[in-house]
Amino acid sequence: MTNKIAISLLLLIAAVVVVDQIWFEGSLPLTAARALDGFIEYLSFWR
Repeated sequence: MTNKIAISLLLLIAAVVVVDQIWFEGSLPLTAARALDGFIEYLSFWR
């Protein structure tokens, strides 16, 4: 991954977080954390 791609991804993620805070009342991080928790539980079944 080049620096240009990394910076672009960082700016894209920051923009998504800012838009979430403004228009969707900041529920994205909590939703993503819950989805990640469910995914980890799903993967632990296969271990």
